[in-house]
Formats: sequence, structure tokens, C-alpha cells
Amino acid sequence: MRFFLFIFIGIFLGLYISWPGLLIPKNWKCFNQIIAKSAEDKISLKAALEISPNYFLKAKNKKTTSKIRIVADACFR
Repeated sequence: MRFFLFIFIGIFLGLYISWPGLLIPKNWKCFNQIIAKSAEDKISLKAALEISPNYFLKAKNKKTTSKIRIVADACFR
């Protein structure tokens, strides 16, 4: 049981250190708006500026985790 507690605390602290705005509701609204707009093929300027040029160069490497990272960087930092 203690093992799962350490794992949970470690994951939470790792996410919080990476994205300090993770607990702010305004940032979750931003996250949801970008997801909704991307479904309509309209991406916000804020999210577009967060994308690194390396991402465009490796166009074949569009994994779900990299997409989530880009949107999270745009909203939670």
C-alpha cells in the first residue's frame, strides 16, 4: 500500500513541477478550448507558438503523447 502512495505522490509532484498551473481551473478551460478547436481544425495562436520547429521537421512523429504535451505546455505553464 505504501508503494502505491509513493508512486501516486511521485507522479503528482512530477506533473506539478512540469506544469505548475495544473490545479488552476482557468487553465483547464484553456486546455478544453484548444482540444475543441483542434477538432474543428482551428488551432489557437497560443498553441501554435508553443510548437517547436523540430515537431514540424519530424512530421511523421505525431504521437498522441506529443500532442498532449504541446497543448499542456500552452495552457499549464
